[in-house]
Amino acid sequence: MLINRNLIKVLFIASWFFFVPSVWANGLPDADRDAVPDKDEMEIYYTDPYNADTDGDSYSDFDEINTGFSPHNPAAVKLIDSDLDMDGLSDAWEIKFKSNPTKADSDGDGFNDGEEVEAGFDPVKGDGYKLDVSLNINLAKQTLDYLLNGFVWRSFPVSTGKASTPTPRGTFVVLNKIDRAWSRTYGLWMPYWLGLSSPGIGIHELPVWPSGYREGENHLGTPVSHGCIRLGLDSAAYIYAHTERGAKVIIY
Repeated sequence: MLINRNLIKVLFIASWFFFVPSVWANGLPDADRDAVPDKDEMEIYYTDPYNADTDGDSYSDFDEINTGFSPHNPAAVKLIDSDLDMDGLSDAWEIKFKSNPTKADSDGDGFNDGEEVEAGFDPVKGDGYKLDVSLNINLAKQTLDYLLNGFVWRSFPVSTGKASTPTPRGTFVVLNKIDRAWSRTYGLWMPYWLGLSSPGIGIHELPVWPSGYREGENHLGTPVSHGCIRLGLDSAAYIYAHTERGAKVIIY
């Protein structure tokens, strides 16, 4: 029996419409074909996996996310400037910590996401789960970065060792914490001391001499110390309060 070729073509086209193959992005299902996998839309960005343009501003979720704009706000608002749920944590940071930008308390533990992150807690896991805290000290730039899960959360100017007493480079850990340490070698106070796993080296506030004289803020940004890492008044108190024993410190 002869088969009508035109009929075969019609049946093939019809079958294509009835059995549309799944659309994929990065090897994962992508229902709305916006190049953002459904899994990421639901678990990272909290956008609509069935709508390529969640906020209806004529730009796809993919385009907005990849250019740094909020896919939830039809206005031209950057992710870093948007706080959709008004929890004190910008949408850009919500993405980094995988918290819900549409829900102020992602893990439902009674604390806003912004409050948890600022205190060093994971806004998603709950049960007092801590974020990983580490410190990076850049000798060339004379800065100290305070990192949460590898992201720079705060950055402060420092004063490290002068040429004759340089600050050692390497990877260390915080061994001890002393509110107001005394240096027998140099005869001065070192408030908010964080002792490192390098003999005699620590992070502390601008030192205070027995006379009451304190090293000036104008020293920050210039290497003038005996090897330690000096911080300003407010920044030293912050780092001391937010860094526990065992935290990793990289000096480079």
